[in-house]
Amino acid sequence: MSKTLQAIRGMNDILPEQTPAWRYLEGALADLLDGYGYKEIRLPILEFTELFARGIGEGTDVVDKEMYTFLDRNEESLTLRPEGTAGCVRAVLEHGLSGGGQVQKLWYAGPMFRYEKPQKGRYRQFHQIGVEAFNLPGPDVDAELIVLTARLWQQLGLADAVTLQLNSLGSSEARAAYRDALVAYLNERFEQLDEDSQRRLTTNPLRILDSKNAQTQALLVGAPTLADYLDEESRLHLEGVKARLDAVGIRYEINNKLVRGLDYYNRTVFEWVTDKLGAQGTVCAGGRYDGLVTQLGGKATPGVGFAMGVERLVLLLETLELLPAELNSRADVYLCAFGEAAELAGLGLAERLRDAIPGLRLLVNSGAGSFKSQFKKADKSGARFALILGEDELTARVVGCKPLRDDAEQQNIGWDALAQHLAACLQALE
Repeated sequence: MSKTLQAIRGMNDILPEQTPAWRYLEGALADLLDGYGYKEIRLPILEFTELFARGIGEGTDVVDKEMYTFLDRNEESLTLRPEGTAGCVRAVLEHGLSGGGQVQKLWYAGPMFRYEKPQKGRYRQFHQIGVEAFNLPGPDVDAELIVLTARLWQQLGLADAVTLQLNSLGSSEARAAYRDALVAYLNERFEQLDEDSQRRLTTNPLRILDSKNAQTQALLVGAPTLADYLDEESRLHLEGVKARLDAVGIRYEINNKLVRGLDYYNRTVFEWVTDKLGAQGTVCAGGRYDGLVTQLGGKATPGVGFAMGVERLVLLLETLELLPAELNSRADVYLCAFGEAAELAGLGLAERLRDAIPGLRLLVNSGAGSFKSQFKKADKSGARFALILGEDELTARVVGCKPLRDDAEQQNIGWDALAQHLAACLQALE
C-alpha cells in the first residue's frame, strides 16, 4: 500500500475558511505601511547559505540547528530563508539601493523556514511581514517603527492585549565587554546551568538571558546587566527613542534581558509581547543592525527593522474574537438558470450586472440541476437574493428576483432595469 500523501510536519495548508483573516491582517498592514511611505520589495525564498552564515552568525541556534540547507545540482549550498532581513540587505546591496546615502524604507511578506519542534503558534514554515529602513542613524526611525506598529494594534483592536518591551544592546565594543563579564560570571556557576545554556556559553552567551529554565533565571538575578556596560552614545540613542515614545503616549517596559536571537542587532531592540497565547508570546520583534551591511560586504549603512508573525497575530485575533464578522463574505446574488438557452443568456446577464454594480458578489449556478437543487445551493451560499431565469423569463425578457433572507415576494424585473433594482435593494440592506 502506498503511503497517504500529506503535508510535511510543521508546514500547514491555509484553508479557504482561514484565508480571509490572513487577507484582513495583511491588507491592514500594507495600507498602514503605504501611509508611512514604506515600499514593498519581493525577495527569493532560496538564498546561498553563506548569506545567513555571515548575516545571522555562526553559533546561533538558527544557523547551527534550524536551517533547511541542501546542495543543488551545481553542488552549491542553498538555504530556505529562516528570516527576511539578511535577504533584504543582500537585495539592497546587489541593486545599489542604499548607495550614496539613499534612504530606503522597505517591507516584504512571505514564508520563512526553520526546523523547530512544531507547536501552537510555532511552525516549520511560518509567515512573516518584515519592515526595514536604511541610512537613517537616529532614534527617530526606531521610534517610527514602534509607533506604526502601535497604530496597527489600535486598528486591529489589540492595543490592550500587547505590551512593548524595550532595550539597548549598545555598541559592538560595549556588548563584547558585557559578554566577557557575563561569561566570567556564568563560568563560575557552570554546573548549575541547564544543558542548553552550557552550550550557549561558548557560542552565544547573551541568549542565556532569555532562557526559559527557572534555575538558570535564578542564577541570572545577580549577574552583570547590559545596562551597566552601555556606552554613552547608545545610552543617548535609547533616551531619544524613549522620548519620542513618551511624546506620543506609547507605554513600554525596559527589559534588560531582551537580547534577540540573531547576532546582527545593536543598540535598540524591542518586542511586542502578549500573555494571551501561552508560551508563544512574541508577536512582533526587531531592532537596529548598523553593522549588518558591512558584515555582508557593503559600506557602513545604518539599518533598523522588525518582523511580525502572521500565524500568531491571526491566532491572537481569533482568540480575542476581534475578526470582523463580514470577513466570511457571502454572495450578494445567486443566479439560477434552467435550460441551455437560459444558461447562455444568464452568463451575459451576470457580466453586465458586474459591470454595472462594482464589487457585486454574484454566483452563477454551475452544473445545471432542478429548481429545488439550485435554490438549495442559492440558500447555502448565503446570498441575499436569487435571480431566476427560465424559458418563460427569457421570452418575456424579465428575471425573477427572490429575496432569500426574508418573506418578501418574488418580483419580475425587466433586464434593462435589473441592475438599478438590485443596487437599490442591496444598498437598503447596508
